[in-house]
Amino acid sequence: MIRAALFDLDGVIVDTAKYHYLAWRRLAAELGFVFTETDNERLKGVSRMRSLDLLLEAGGFPENSFTATQKEELAARKNAWYVEYISRMTPGEILPGVLPFLAGARADGVRTALGSASRNTGIILDRLEIGTLFDTVVDGTMVTRTKPDPEVFLRCAARLGGIPAGECVVFEDAEAGIEAARAAGMRSVGIGTPQRLKQADLVVPGFGGITWQEIKNQLSTKV
Repeated sequence: MIRAALFDLDGVIVDTAKYHYLAWRRLAAELGFVFTETDNERLKGVSRMRSLDLLLEAGGFPENSFTATQKEELAARKNAWYVEYISRMTPGEILPGVLPFLAGARADGVRTALGSASRNTGIILDRLEIGTLFDTVVDGTMVTRTKPDPEVFLRCAARLGGIPAGECVVFEDAEAGIEAARAAGMRSVGIGTPQRLKQADLVVPGFGGITWQEIKNQLSTKV
């Protein structure tokens, strides 16, 4: 039985990953190196400061090249550019099929939650005008451990009234998110390719052309 559907934000509900990439690439250019889309794959689903460490690693900087204060300043600069980009978002950027899928889950009596590492979740939900579609939201300002740690999803379940992990399904596009779902004892649906999200219980390319009932039925055959 599925009583709760927990959704990541970036790459699942909306493609904010492109704005993260533009901001990180801009920071890398200031630091004197090229940050590629392949490099950026490693940043998906992890915290801002961990993402900065991975970016500096990609740029060939030794581990102690920057002080903690300098790294905070770099991360803040990147975030300011990112906020500048997302502040111009519109509801038209919601990924195909997301709205009818959410409506189908809620019509089926399923509680919905958003669990994201992003500290800018509130801005994005406001710009997309979809905050009312989630019964609760847990973002990067509310957790101390990031994915693949399961804290964000366990907190979502708790805020939904203590729904058991076994009755929750997580929708994620990142390996770290799928690992977090598994660590929480929850089922998972990967949004992407089976090659990249092979640990997920089920993988679909996106919400376009698929309904909540179809996902629920396919998951029930894998129990």
